[in-house]
Amino acid sequence: MAISIGDITIPDWELVETFIRASGPGGQNVNKVASAVQLRFHVQNSPSLPQPVKTRLKTIAGRRMTREGELIIEAKRFRTQEQNREDARARLAALIERAATPPKKRVKTRVSRNQKRKRVEEKRRRGELKAGRAKVARD
Repeated sequence: MAISIGDITIPDWELVETFIRASGPGGQNVNKVASAVQLRFHVQNSPSLPQPVKTRLKTIAGRRMTREGELIIEAKRFRTQEQNREDARARLAALIERAATPPKKRVKTRVSRNQKRKRVEEKRRRGELKAGRAKVARD
């Protein structure tokens, strides 16, 4: 089942799923069943992602990305393999979706002359107020 995000589609052969033992709830069963999922996706070698998305994904992923450019997602929230598998794929899709939307350009703004004047005037008033608190010198 391929992952589709907008016009980006990641085929199953690019994803490597490993099932590992999970910590947490499950009682004695947790020691026997490998219900956690470790999803690996090699971002750098992926032909499915455009280069700008790869770059943004590397920034967004942070510690989940290895030096080799492999994204590792561990899902162990649920008790069943299938639910954890879906969770890992959903988290990968959310990361890619975030990386696929380019950041908005910052529109430079200027502080208006009136705002500068108001700021200086307030500073002057504050200074006068504080100067009025000073001890009075006797002549």
